Amino acid sequence: MLKHIVMWKLKDHAEGADRAANAVEMKRRLDECAHIVPGMHAFEVTIAQPGLEATYDVVLYSEFEDKAALDAYAQHPVHKALVPFIGAIRAERQCMDYVV
Repeated sequence: MLKHIVMWKLKDHAEGADRAANAVEMKRRLDECAHIVPGMHAFEVTIAQPGLEATYDVVLYSEFEDKAALDAYAQHPVHKALVPFIGAIRAERQCMDYVV
């Protein structure tokens, strides 16, 4: 099993919207990627919640059968279609993949 965790810090304003609106839109678009490839076992996207500690705005937690499944996800047209939007609104990105 391979876990894939990504966190994004968003720009204050980008693509005609503020950080909060872009976080909601980013989550909506990422949620469309759930279950798009075989071997994807978990896929959870959340945005920072008021009253709880958060140093990033959006986080993705996902689990894949193996690296081949993660690679298939990364190359899937639904995922590739959202990459330009995320690139335009993000200020920072952190990622970690690890095998369990």
